[in-house]
Amino acid sequence: MGSGSGSGSGSGSGSSADRGIGRDGAGRGGDRGHDVAAETGGPAERLVVVLLFDGVDLLDVTGPPEVFALLRRERDGAGGYRVLLAAATMDPVTTGAGVRVLPDTTFDEVAGRAIDTLLVPGSVELDDQRRVRALTDPSVVHWVKLLAGRARRLASVCVGAHLLAAAGLLDGRRVTTHWSTAQQLAADHPSVEVDADPIFIRDRDVWTGAGITACLDLSLALVAEDFGEATALRVARQLVMYLKRPGGQSQFSVPIEPVSTTRRMDGLRHHIAEHLAGRLTVAGLAAHAHVGERQLTRIFKTELGTTPAAYIESARVEAARNRLETTDDTLDRVASACGFATTDTLVRAFRRQLDTTPTEYRNRFRYAGRRTTRPAVPRP
Repeated sequence: MGSGSGSGSGSGSGSSADRGIGRDGAGRGGDRGHDVAAETGGPAERLVVVLLFDGVDLLDVTGPPEVFALLRRERDGAGGYRVLLAAATMDPVTTGAGVRVLPDTTFDEVAGRAIDTLLVPGSVELDDQRRVRALTDPSVVHWVKLLAGRARRLASVCVGAHLLAAAGLLDGRRVTTHWSTAQQLAADHPSVEVDADPIFIRDRDVWTGAGITACLDLSLALVAEDFGEATALRVARQLVMYLKRPGGQSQFSVPIEPVSTTRRMDGLRHHIAEHLAGRLTVAGLAAHAHVGERQLTRIFKTELGTTPAAYIESARVEAARNRLETTDDTLDRVASACGFATTDTLVRAFRRQLDTTPTEYRNRFRYAGRRTTRPAVPRP
């Protein structure tokens, strides 16, 4: 395979040489710190450095850049992220999938640049009992520690958290990783609070992600932090991810979102997502879709296996979960923003959908930057 930046990079296209990556392009952030000016003189771009090393998980490397490339499309090329794949040398790197990836730059070269986000993937092996074990090559750990000092924000994908921990960057923080290596991470690093349940966790300026496909959820959360929830939602649609999953959702029990089979249903779902705070009725949705009310109900039952009212409540609960995790909004404000007439209505919906209350949910799943009482993985 060619460079994971190609169509998947923040720049969107072109080779390393075309994008002017290398020693001559370093140190161009100016007073913006970790923002890097575009070569064309356009809007500033945030520099994202993705580490490459032999045996790295392929999707960990290619997933986030694809999200960032779609961001540029949604913003019509007006700024966004510039992604560089960095390795020890410019030689091709063989991933765990056996696919070779070409680096854009070297660790040594990128160490002289101001990095916005350092993204650390991971790699694994099976031990003699066929248990999955995360690998922490000392040479990679060395570069993680060095490059972290140049970055505004750190993010690990899947078992990449083991590399951050080995570099001493997770001490005293609440983090997650792939469920299969959570016990290993807790045992190897007693000063790290490991929570194997969420799909990603933010603890101040460090983000850690869980299982492999959760790299997309983590990347969308970074986009939301930098460019807003509305922009992240548009990117999620391009990825055919109907709604971004909040970080507190479990690796083990994330509900599967029904897949639409028609554009009409996609249009209805997007309309509902964009008007959750408003009055959503069967009559109004039917008019929007240019069908009768009975036909609308049949469409929901056939395609999604539910009723319009039940689907709307589920969408509102999902939006409320996200606000409870990521904001300090009062329950009254959360209820209003998500379309619930009263706080009591919000509480009843949470009990029906999640068998908990909004307050209990917030205490359990809010971002670690605001602290949580959630228990860590028990030490073996």
